[in-house]
Amino acid sequence: MNSLRIGSLFGALFLLTACVTINIYFPSAQAEEAAREMVQDILGTDDDAKPDENRESALQQPPPPLYVQVGEGVLNFLIPPAHAAAPDFNVNTPKIRKIQAQMKKRNASLKPYYAKGAIGFTRDALVKIRDASAIPLKQRGKIKKMVAAENADRNALYQAIADANGHPEWLPKVRNTYAGIWVEEAGKGWWYQNAKGQWKQR
Repeated sequence: MNSLRIGSLFGALFLLTACVTINIYFPSAQAEEAAREMVQDILGTDDDAKPDENRESALQQPPPPLYVQVGEGVLNFLIPPAHAAAPDFNVNTPKIRKIQAQMKKRNASLKPYYAKGAIGFTRDALVKIRDASAIPLKQRGKIKKMVAAENADRNALYQAIADANGHPEWLPKVRNTYAGIWVEEAGKGWWYQNAKGQWKQR
């Protein structure tokens, strides 16, 4: 009976190891982290000025009980592939860096119009002219071209990221990830579309 239980335990551990090793799912956490870093760079967000609440809370938390530490050590010993199989979300290719640089440069001209509410972030991770009256008549043609160029770069960026990770089919998930991050990193008072396409202000 005991040998049967031990055999079942090792069988379960084997299956767990196999499941952990094969990572074909979309790595949401890594994608969000990479997207946030890129969006902050493009928008010029000063993230260093924000307090690191996670770091402070981590320092204040007491160490886990000894039995928890021992259990984690045993699992790490029995299932080492879990570490090797940690998903790596790649956003660092020459093509991606080129698009990112173009968007960062363009942002200097678009930023005032985000602040005025003339341009907003759409729910599909693009930008759109929301209030043309907030743009001087002489500049509307220029801004329309800039918005079109921005959207072309954004579409190319999301596709390039999906391709760089060897999963072109991830494009909708990449786009959805960036849609949320653009809004989260937007400046106060900027406009964005919610899931229903309605305009909201931060």
